[in-house]
Amino acid sequence: MSTLKLIIAIFTFIFITVAISPAQAEEQKGGLFVNLTTDDTWTATKAISFAHQKVLKRGYKPVAIWLNVRGIYLGDKKRPSHIHGLMKDKGQSIHDMLQAFIKDGGTVIACAACSKAAGLTQTDFINGVTMGNPDLIMGLLFDPAIKTLSW
Repeated sequence: MSTLKLIIAIFTFIFITVAISPAQAEEQKGGLFVNLTTDDTWTATKAISFAHQKVLKRGYKPVAIWLNVRGIYLGDKKRPSHIHGLMKDKGQSIHDMLQAFIKDGGTVIACAACSKAAGLTQTDFINGVTMGNPDLIMGLLFDPAIKTLSW
């Protein structure tokens, strides 16, 4: 084998063993933690849509929405779920948007302390909402690969 062929073979081997697959590259993008503190439907529609359509669907993971302060009311299945003007064409309510986000792999977390203050328990939330706890929240919030955005 010629020296040139040997060098090409060695570099090819190194490239193949060190190269990152597209799936690994996506995993290395990091994720997003959305702190959603309001039950204002315009604000919530923008936050949920951004987290789902612009972040999660582009391969960033994990993507979590923390329903915090008044935001916990967005996941309450007993409250009417408003269809904001931004979503009228799709006929999607806030509940529909949250459930589609969860179905696609997003995480929706209800603040446990806020839920308690509002008199809500796990059974009061739409399917798929996770009750938060310090380990879950801190694990996402302080992960260096995850960015935080508040609405």
